[in-house]
Amino acid sequence: MNLELDQLDLSNISRWPAAARAVVILFLMGGVIFLGYWFHTKDQLQQLEKAEQKEGDLRIIFERKAKQAANLEAYEKQLEEMRESFGAMLRQLPNKTEVADLLVDVSQTGLASGLEFVLFQPKAENPREFYAELPISIRVTGDYHEFGNFVSGVAALPRIVTLHNITINRTQGDKLSMDLTAKTYRYLEEGERTGEASN
Repeated sequence: MNLELDQLDLSNISRWPAAARAVVILFLMGGVIFLGYWFHTKDQLQQLEKAEQKEGDLRIIFERKAKQAANLEAYEKQLEEMRESFGAMLRQLPNKTEVADLLVDVSQTGLASGLEFVLFQPKAENPREFYAELPISIRVTGDYHEFGNFVSGVAALPRIVTLHNITINRTQGDKLSMDLTAKTYRYLEEGERTGEASN
């Protein structure tokens, strides 16, 4: 059956051959499906994808929080241990009145190790968040064993003292010279923390 398009009467589609009507119906159905997808379903699919992604993110958060909740007792115990440890460390920081005694302890440790002090110069305090750092420039002369005894003695002090920028040089004769910066720390009282350091 040969059908020419110009023979089809657009005002009377019911008289068209079945094949032509089927093509028009399929074309209209395709257009309706396409328009329905474009204006309605596409947005819903995007919302569904976002909702599925959000659900996955929330599931991860939920699982992480569930693990934390399951381990809450262990976390609380660990926090208590950390508080005790922090308190013990704070007790190792001298207060204002103990700093002078600590400086004496450092110099006595050097003398007891057999070292000769050439320089023992405390510098200005550097305030930090809850403590102040007190650097001391030290130059001593002696031999390697005396240096080792001094470092061991400082490490054994009941208060925290750290040694930095250590350099050892040979001097005249068989003596050695050691330059270092010893740093001790002091706990800042509440009133002293108002002007906390910017460093």
